[in-house]
Amino acid sequence: MTTGLAAKPKDQPWFGSPVPQLVPLDRERARREIAEIADAAKEAGLTRLSTLLNGKSRLAAFLEAVFDLSIFMRDCARRRPEILDALFGQTIDERLLFIQSEIAAAARAQDVSEKSLMMALRRLKLEAHFLIALAELAGEFDTAATVRRLSDLADASVRAASDFLLREAHFQGKLNLPDPERPAAGSGWILLGMGKLGAHELNFSSDIDLVVFFEPEAPAVTDPFGAADLFARMTRRLVKILQDRTEHGYVFRTDLRLRPDPGSTPLAIPVQAALLYYEGRGQNWERAAMIKARPVAGDLKAGAAFLKELQPYVWRKYMDFAAIADVHSIKRQIHAHKGHGEIAVKGHNVKLGRGGIREIEFFVQTQQLIAGGRFPDLRGRETVAMLAQLAAHGWITAEARDTLAQQYWFLRRVEHAIQMVADEQTHTLPEDDEGLERIAHMLGFTDRETFAAEFRASLHQVERHYAALFETAPELSSGIGNLVFTGDVDDPDTLQTLHRLGFERPSDICRVIRSWHFGRYRATQSAEARERLTELTPALLEAFGKTRRADEALMRFDEFLAGLPAGIQLFSLLQSNPALLRLLATIMGTAPRLAMIVTRRPHVFDGLLDPLLLSELPDRTYLATRLSVFLEGAKTYEDVLDRLRIFAAEQKFLIGVRLLAGSIDAARAGRAFSDLADLTIGNALDAVVDEFAVRHGRVKGGKAAILGMGKLGSRELTAGSDVDLILLYDHDPDAEESDGEKPLAPSHYYARLTQRLIAAVSAPTAEGVLYELDLRLRPSGNKGPVATHIDAFRRYQREEAWTWEHMAITRARAVAGDPELCEAAEAEVTSVLALPRDFSKVAKEAVNMRKMIEEEKPPRDPWDIKLIPGGLIDLEFIAQVAVLTHRIEQGPHTASTAETLARLSPEFADAQVRQELYDAYSLYLSLTQMIRLCLTGAFERSDMPPGLADLLLRATDLPDFAVLEAHLKETARKVRANFDRLLRVRKK
Repeated sequence: MTTGLAAKPKDQPWFGSPVPQLVPLDRERARREIAEIADAAKEAGLTRLSTLLNGKSRLAAFLEAVFDLSIFMRDCARRRPEILDALFGQTIDERLLFIQSEIAAAARAQDVSEKSLMMALRRLKLEAHFLIALAELAGEFDTAATVRRLSDLADASVRAASDFLLREAHFQGKLNLPDPERPAAGSGWILLGMGKLGAHELNFSSDIDLVVFFEPEAPAVTDPFGAADLFARMTRRLVKILQDRTEHGYVFRTDLRLRPDPGSTPLAIPVQAALLYYEGRGQNWERAAMIKARPVAGDLKAGAAFLKELQPYVWRKYMDFAAIADVHSIKRQIHAHKGHGEIAVKGHNVKLGRGGIREIEFFVQTQQLIAGGRFPDLRGRETVAMLAQLAAHGWITAEARDTLAQQYWFLRRVEHAIQMVADEQTHTLPEDDEGLERIAHMLGFTDRETFAAEFRASLHQVERHYAALFETAPELSSGIGNLVFTGDVDDPDTLQTLHRLGFERPSDICRVIRSWHFGRYRATQSAEARERLTELTPALLEAFGKTRRADEALMRFDEFLAGLPAGIQLFSLLQSNPALLRLLATIMGTAPRLAMIVTRRPHVFDGLLDPLLLSELPDRTYLATRLSVFLEGAKTYEDVLDRLRIFAAEQKFLIGVRLLAGSIDAARAGRAFSDLADLTIGNALDAVVDEFAVRHGRVKGGKAAILGMGKLGSRELTAGSDVDLILLYDHDPDAEESDGEKPLAPSHYYARLTQRLIAAVSAPTAEGVLYELDLRLRPSGNKGPVATHIDAFRRYQREEAWTWEHMAITRARAVAGDPELCEAAEAEVTSVLALPRDFSKVAKEAVNMRKMIEEEKPPRDPWDIKLIPGGLIDLEFIAQVAVLTHRIEQGPHTASTAETLARLSPEFADAQVRQELYDAYSLYLSLTQMIRLCLTGAFERSDMPPGLADLLLRATDLPDFAVLEAHLKETARKVRANFDRLLRVRKK
């Protein structure tokens, strides 16, 4: 390390290597400018500096050029010549270390205030900024050292501001710091540096990107419930300390927009909420941003622990092609304003333009996202260091590593020169000749032409490597023949290719595909979207060609396109994920109901990228966890209801996909659909109760519960099921009216609340309908009140209910609401079902009801599985009569029809009959689940969607459709025979 000018002859530079001979733009002007600075030094009593500046040494000539080329440097030296004078006794490195110590000391001064700290930070930052620029221009610091020292300066500034605020909060009693001399330790306040700050790669005019979290259970936190407000206020003050402009300037512009959902979240976010956000809603760009995240201030230990917990989110074990597509999309946007011809030097954006810094950073980050999950060496923050690691692991060539590293530092030097001119946040080269000449001189070039040639060569080298990685579309299809859809005349070879792929009307297919290129749909209006779809078309045609009816599958996809609000994201996903493409073809060829969901909500495809989707069971815990995350941050009643609709639609889709793919069976799907309904309707009830109470208050001792009936009660819902339910309520005996602004009598209160629930669940909104509700199974049906007091329910079931109503409650199950009332309702159901009954009477009434249904609603055809003789109703009636007349084996009460049939008592049904009934129900459930999943209307044998036959055969494990129909017919015959044998014959 050098010792400074004091120990050297006066002709020697301040620096450890010879000072470069920078050339000013205007030598006469430069001499006048340095003379003014010399005069300012003399007035300040800095004689030796004044003498140096008025002299003829290499150092004076260098400073003369610097002050002419950089307005910022000249103005700084004129206002504060003592910054230069300090270098007579120490090197720049030594001075920078001293400044960092002074920054820390400023925050700990005995009489420190916010105002005094702001002034100290601004003066010290300006000096450090000037010195770092001077060292780079002199060649004392290479660019890597420059970005490191700028980042260290930012770290020190943020630490000083945060330490000041933490100690102030401690002395005001808002925090209880374990060690006020080390205020950050144990504070729970986490400040992560992002972007260039996190990577130690700040440029001269960088904003600093911070993301702020806090740990409510940290040792220093005295009030966990007030922590959110406290840390948000401290964060706001931190930003003020750093970026507010005063007469002394500013320290660093500070950007907090990289935090989760910045439009609706506080400035400081609880750690657990952040982790749930990233796991449930985090985007690919947020994953990329977290690569560079680094604890820079506050509780560094807590920050490191947070990043460790976040590792599985950032560093996934599987190939993330969606990340490539995101980068690819941004790359195209970057290029759009200049095109792909000759690169213009004037006005070129060194950061975002073609061949610029961002391309090198994206090149590295994308490879990290893909491979970092498996190779921890690739998880570093610094761009050039990661180029070396990528080469070491064979992801890039040594030539790519060396070229990109060299050009990265060259471009960063250019960026710094641009910003040193006037300390402006810009990355764009000047448009004028003089401005470009100034940059060339700052970088040591003889003239702008020499600089322009080297600069252009650098951009081309970067672009060449970047283009090789991103600008060649993935090969999704090869060797399938001509596929030309330009012009307005069919290409004969293309018609042959389409016919060979399985399309029966190739000319119509050509017409449809040509219409995509015309941009008639919203999804294909942009040039980028049409380009992506063009690249994707060969793979699409191959996938649709492999369905049994390729034409219909593609036409459904065309309808899907027509409804898409945008297409780029989906086309990118499909282009990079052939398995997803095959699944889309199956959906389009087979499942209009699923296709409709995808059409309305294309983002549901994101869920299909989860590699665990087909292995994780969608049980109640799984759904409840995801729903809880999804509802976080919902601030209003309407927001909760919209999120419930979105969540239910997406999860219905994903449950359906699992059933479609064969990873769950029909029974498991029924339970999943039912659990989803329980959870979403239960959350809707909670929201309605709270919203209703705002105006009408609450009834003393009031509580409400929902009894699920029908298929909801038996946990056998399908994708298209309505939901049958009864709302029960209870309250204290002396409750006369609610205690709100608009009080209501209890019966009126719960009737109105139920009507509000029906509207909340069934009213169509922009997000669709949650469920269609049916309350006709309540006591007295449509004639009775919509809400029933538990005592009235008890009396009705024991004194007035018809046999069919008792049959209905064999499938009753408490699904939501007050736990005590749920327990009481289920106990009452069990008690009613346990009452003694005459088998002959119950069986006779069941047979008569079945006969009436057959007369009033005859089946449409043999595929009307519910209504055919020997169909689902026959099986449900057998199970319900058996429950009411206690002809099932001992055990806990079950609302499941399948379980009830399996437990029929031996004296009622022998083992063969039980097996036949259970197998029949399993067959009907498998067919019904798949048909309701795929179709929105009735099943029409003559107009079956392509591919549905294959799915039905797979679900039933039968060889062909004729065998399936024969098996269905024989099963119905056996069920009807057993129905007659079990219910039409009197038994004692």
